[in-house]
Parts: sequence; structure tokens; C-alpha cells
Amino acid sequence: MTMLQQLSRDVSALSARTAPAVVGVEHRRGQGSGVVIAQDGYVLTNAHVAEGGGPLRVRLSGSRVIRAERVGADERTDLAVLRVEARGLPALPLSERRLEVGELVVAIGNPLGFERSVTLGVVSALYRNLPAPAGTLEGLVQTDASINPGNSGGPLLDAEGRVVGINTAIIPWARGIGFAVPAHTASWIASVLMHAGEVRRPFLGIAARGEDLDPALVPDAGLSRGVRVLEVVEGSPAQAAGLARDDLLLGANGSTIQTLDDLQRVMVLAPHAELTLDVLRGGRRQPLLIRPRPHAVAA
Repeated sequence: MTMLQQLSRDVSALSARTAPAVVGVEHRRGQGSGVVIAQDGYVLTNAHVAEGGGPLRVRLSGSRVIRAERVGADERTDLAVLRVEARGLPALPLSERRLEVGELVVAIGNPLGFERSVTLGVVSALYRNLPAPAGTLEGLVQTDASINPGNSGGPLLDAEGRVVGINTAIIPWARGIGFAVPAHTASWIASVLMHAGEVRRPFLGIAARGEDLDPALVPDAGLSRGVRVLEVVEGSPAQAAGLARDDLLLGANGSTIQTLDDLQRVMVLAPHAELTLDVLRGGRRQPLLIRPRPHAVAA
């Protein structure tokens, strides 16, 4: 058997195994896609898909249509969780692993209304930012797997059939450029939405961005990426703690941070109000203790 024949069989088997967990999400203004993440009826999709007018319906495998309730949505990540009254549904777990550029990925969804269409591509790039109505979508996975209107909310799968992203956006005038929210972001957002219905982000008081580090900094940082502080808000918890412009944030409460999402995840899920940051400043690493303000709009 040739490598091409084996790849063809593997993709076919992956599609047959995972497609039953991919659903259609319908409302008065149109339709999109979603993926069942729990057998007792929880469905993950895009926030912009779940915001359609009128009642929401989920089209399950076998064309069974069930009314859905919106459990919660987070516009900052364009993610939403729905619930349908059904049990024993085929479900796909969200993977926590980090992708690498060049990996093969499969997108499944309902592009232009064609249910459970399968496309194959690669991870073209990581950590992309894209303007969106609710702000900038950060840390996206870029892929050349074909993603069209209606794919939004469907899963991006790796070669083992694990959900590694939630397809979220396309650039209409471009070809071969689609984007997905990484599953390691979708995982914690979905968990918070299922328990609280919304994501309340504490206020730290910085403008920042994730960035690849200059090779000269890598030996000191021990990492290839970090979060760069671009601005510190006057009177904010960050200023009170001594955080400064151009500081490089490498960790928070013992967890490595490579993106703003990593930082927000630690702040939202922290069991206490204090945040210990691992800061690289002037070639030296130092800890900073900060007490973010609870439940403000920005990180």
C-alpha cells in the first residue's frame, strides 16, 4: 500500500468516527456548525452563530432536530455553549495540546448548508490575531483546510481525531486562509460557560501582546514566547504592583504563559485573588505579586 493510499484510508476512517458528533446550529437568520462536547447534550459553537434571532435548533446526526438553549457565550473568544435535551450523544473531547505548524488537520462542518462536509489541510500558522466585531480574536490557528460560511463552530481535528480547534472565521476575499480558536482556549472557556454562563475576567490594567522572543532572550527566559507589556494603566493593580512597560511575562501562579489567553486563563480560574507573575526585566527574572480587580471588562 502506498503512503497516499494509507493517508486516504486514515482520513476516511477519522471522518466516519468523528462526524456523528458534528451538528448543525440553526436559527431564523441562518445556520452554522457545532460539536457535541458532552454526551448529556452540551454543544460548543461560535458566539456569533448562537446570536441569531429566534429560537435555536440543533440538527443532530441522522437529521434529528432538537430545540436548543444557550447556556452562555463569550464574545471575546467568539465561543458559546448550547444545551439540548438528549442523552447518549456521540461527543468529542477538547484537546489541551499545542499544535505545530505543518501538522495535518481536518475541518468538519456545514459549509453553505452542506452537512458534515470534510476538508483536509495543514496548520499554516499559529498565534494569529484577527479583528472582530467584539474586539480582536487573539491566538488563532491559521489553516488552509477549506472553511466556508456555515463551517463556523465546527471542529478542527488533528490526525488522531482530537478536537484541536473550533473553526471561527474566514477572510472572504482570500483563498486557503481560515482560522480556528485553539482547543486549549476553548476547553477552559467552555468549562466556565457551562458552570457560570459567562466569563468574568479580572482587571489587571495592562495592554499587552504575546510574541516570539528574540533569540538572544531565549536562554534567560527558558521559553521561545512570552507576553510583552505594552502599556500600564495609571492607577491600576498592575501599576500598584510595579509592573512596567516592556516587561516580559513568562509565568503566572506557576503556569507558563505564552499568550494573553494563557494569562487570562490563570486569572479567571485562580482560586484566590492574588496573582504571582514571573517577570523578565533587564535580563533578570523576578516575581511580582498583584491583586487584580475582580470582574472588570479587560485583562
